[in-house]
Amino acid sequence: MKSFSAFNIQITQTTFTGDKIKIAKILNRPIIIHDFKLGPSKHFKNECLTLQIEYNGTKHICFSGSSKLIEQIKQVPPDGLPFQATIEKEDEMYLFT
Repeated sequence: MKSFSAFNIQITQTTFTGDKIKIAKILNRPIIIHDFKLGPSKHFKNECLTLQIEYNGTKHICFSGSSKLIEQIKQVPPDGLPFQATIEKEDEMYLFT
């Protein structure tokens, strides 16, 4: 019988680390975006943005369904991570600045 380790299976998906933090707690504060992923939302019809961020030297995970944040993050070049940003609320929309 074969051993699982003989298959030499590599993990391709990275996992995010840290406690979940709400966007309201990091609004208008500098954060570092280390990674992100887009996937289906459990609560809305649009996509869900998952961010791996660093705030005050600690890694956190942040979720958002903001179409503007999603639109902006899709335009980050592949070699653009990590980057520093601030999330601001403007007319009921969240935006990276």
